Amino acid sequence: MEAKELRYLKLFISVCKSINSTLNLKEVLDLITKNLVKVSDVKACTVFILDRRSGKLEVGATYGLSNAYLQKGRLDADKSIAGSLSGSPVMVYDVQNDPRVQYPEEARRERICSILSVPIAARGEVIGVLRTYTSRLHRFSDDEIEFIAGLAEMGGIAIVNARMYEQLKEESQTLVHDTWEWFETMLPKPSC
Repeated sequence: MEAKELRYLKLFISVCKSINSTLNLKEVLDLITKNLVKVSDVKACTVFILDRRSGKLEVGATYGLSNAYLQKGRLDADKSIAGSLSGSPVMVYDVQNDPRVQYPEEARRERICSILSVPIAARGEVIGVLRTYTSRLHRFSDDEIEFIAGLAEMGGIAIVNARMYEQLKEESQTLVHDTWEWFETMLPKPSC
């Protein structure tokens, strides 16, 4: 096994262990973004989670991008490399000359040359995007795309797990609250 393949395998195992050991979504997504940058030839990585109500992509985790770039403005899901939201990876070889890039000037200042955007799906629905950025022009190979798409799938599992956990937690708190209110109505009223 080559060194690069071994690094990819170790990252994949690390992400699997993290998903199995925590329901903290931020922790898992931070692990994915940080370690993807460390083991591959990318400058930065961001996980965006789709807000279905607003149609905007919200940053779930990021590594390697400046605060100035992150503050450039919200990404409109329909405008910003929208193909990845339809379920297919989208590669932008030259950010400066591609009309799909929503903020080309900010990307130039950040020294971003190429972008790979892959969907994060769960249960057949795209719920976000994992995006990698390079500081030099780069055509992602099929193997790189497949590996990054696999990490995006792991991110989808983490997002679903965290959402289910939060929903169950809210429901159990409501149940405890409602049960306590019912119990209080059953107690005899003190007489004065």
